[in-house]
Amino acid sequence: MDGTVLVADDDRTIRTVLTQALTRAGCKVHATSSIVTLMRWVDEGKGDLVISDVIMPDGNGLEQLPKIAEARPGLPVIVISAQNTIMTAIQAAEADAYDYLPKPFDLPDLMKRAARALEIKRRAPTTRAPDVNATEQGGDLPLVGRTPVMQGLYRLVARVMNTQLPVLITGESGTGKSLIARAVHDFSDRRSLPFVVVSASDLEGMDGPSTVLSRAKGGSILFDEVSDLSEEAQGRIVRMLDTLGDNAPRIMATSQSDLMGRMEDGQFREDLFYRLGGVTVDVPSLRERVDDIPLLAEHFLARAERDGAPLRRFGDAALDLVRAYSWPGNVRQLENAVRRLVFTASEDEITRAEVELVLGNQPAIEPLRSGGEGDKLSASVNKHLRRYFDLHGGVLPPPGLYNRILKEVEGPLIEIALDATGGNQAKCADLLGINRNTLRKKITDLDIRVTRRRKLM
Repeated sequence: MDGTVLVADDDRTIRTVLTQALTRAGCKVHATSSIVTLMRWVDEGKGDLVISDVIMPDGNGLEQLPKIAEARPGLPVIVISAQNTIMTAIQAAEADAYDYLPKPFDLPDLMKRAARALEIKRRAPTTRAPDVNATEQGGDLPLVGRTPVMQGLYRLVARVMNTQLPVLITGESGTGKSLIARAVHDFSDRRSLPFVVVSASDLEGMDGPSTVLSRAKGGSILFDEVSDLSEEAQGRIVRMLDTLGDNAPRIMATSQSDLMGRMEDGQFREDLFYRLGGVTVDVPSLRERVDDIPLLAEHFLARAERDGAPLRRFGDAALDLVRAYSWPGNVRQLENAVRRLVFTASEDEITRAEVELVLGNQPAIEPLRSGGEGDKLSASVNKHLRRYFDLHGGVLPPPGLYNRILKEVEGPLIEIALDATGGNQAKCADLLGINRNTLRKKITDLDIRVTRRRKLM
């Protein structure tokens, strides 16, 4: 890499790590914990790239992006932030940040992005300036997460929110599909126009579709759970979409069913499927982002407190149990459980026993959604891996993917094999085709808790 990088972060460790890594890569580095100092350097013409935190002691990094663009058009800015919400990602995109990374970030990944930004700056020093009128504060959406799949989702939403492409939002019940649709609208250029949610009854009658278009007035139309609509209603949507004029609304749809599978089975119109699927946004289940569960639980505690509920906190053992639960109802089920705990807990600290009591009446884990039934194992793995890459939105996942994927597969495989053999390690090793000592080492390395297990029938 070649160039001068301006680093602004109030964390001395992060400043040190970035300074050392960028210097080793061949860059000159100016590091500061002050937004004022950063802006002075920008005004003086220093720097070919800015890497800035959001929350600083003397200001907000996002709020400085329009000023940086005005003073130095084409100067790329990479935003790093511990504020791991969809609003931060969208605000960074609206302010035309070159890139956005959540904390804790992967250093090699950040270095790759910095190298690309410096190369683009060198080749095209007059890239477009941001829209200084863009950023608008949104509501407190419970779209919170720092896992790679959620950060990839945020980046995808930020890229598509101002396109004209229709958006199909898929995912299990309770994952927040409607919230994603609302975020696309609320942070887009159409935010001041109506957001119309359409049900089957809205499409009845000869004038149903025209009434829907009249209500939308060029805003956004959401067909909620479009897979539940009858064939007649689907046909009306197709005819409505074919008559859109110049002032056409943004079209979005949600579905918890596998529309491709339903289409192949003749249960969903092919012409409607392709009209809705301009961009597909797949919202992950909580099982696919386990590390976000404690973050969401704390978020819901804080929300309940703002609504006037008693101040509560989770004990360590209680939070461990919340994290380990399957949450078949996803974010919605988690929120309801946390709200119940807020009012049923006897002390400020929620105990494990109180969590067990609330979860004792909850449904157990449900089978995975249909759509992969009958597939070979390799086909199912291929589907999950492709979605993992897609959620990174054109940016390669962090390095070390091979070992990371192997570890993700190896742990569940050994646990299930132990269950199947009743916890007998000799039989489990034989089933897996590995040495018993190798199995013991893997149990230790993967931190698999060995208990007396029920043999699977």
